[in-house]
Amino acid sequence: MFLSVKNLRVSYDNIRALHGISFQIGEGEIVCIIGANGAGKSTTLRAISRMVPVEEGTEMMFMDKDLLQYPADKVVSKLGISHVPEGRRLFGNLTIMENLRLATFARRDKEKIEEDLQRVFDIFPRLEERKLQKSGTLSGGEQQMLAIGRAFMSGRKIMLLDEPSMGLAPLMMLSMFEALKELNKEGTTILLVEQNARMALQFAQRGYVLETGNLVLEGSSEALLADPEVKNAYLGG
Repeated sequence: MFLSVKNLRVSYDNIRALHGISFQIGEGEIVCIIGANGAGKSTTLRAISRMVPVEEGTEMMFMDKDLLQYPADKVVSKLGISHVPEGRRLFGNLTIMENLRLATFARRDKEKIEEDLQRVFDIFPRLEERKLQKSGTLSGGEQQMLAIGRAFMSGRKIMLLDEPSMGLAPLMMLSMFEALKELNKEGTTILLVEQNARMALQFAQRGYVLETGNLVLEGSSEALLADPEVKNAYLGG
């Protein structure tokens, strides 16, 4: 299995955020995790990225490698796991081009870097138009494009996306998800956590439902969209 998570437990100040959740993602899939605020969605991504400590008994494997043996910086540079966090966290005083170049610091495939840069500009032409503009002056939608482009430039095998639709106008949101589908077609596996459950399930192939740190449902996107419990809780009935 491409990514396997078993018995994932995370606590903050003796308050357990994740109660031993388990899930798997196959190479090339788009998988979403949906749930209300505070369900543990962001914590799940941060645990995979090794940004928060996990409790004893947790097992996480990525491409047959034990994730628990890698610190956060090596998760990106050695394993190719890219994380687009909630809030984007760009370097606002750097230009678009500088943000994209900075993401390639650990890569040695210089020729492929140029190909990836052009691909980012093909998918997000607005970034090329404004490549010398400081990222802190961009609109919310443009910043989200840059955050995804930066993750793409890091040499990703899998992309972890935390609430990519947050703060975006509906048309920009649709454009963003279409761009992500293009990246997926080119071989990037995607794990998405999203509060906009309908959009996430329409975008993904499979989904998991997280409630107060527990996975309570899983299935194909079609099945979850038709599930009465999901409809009532997350899709407006």
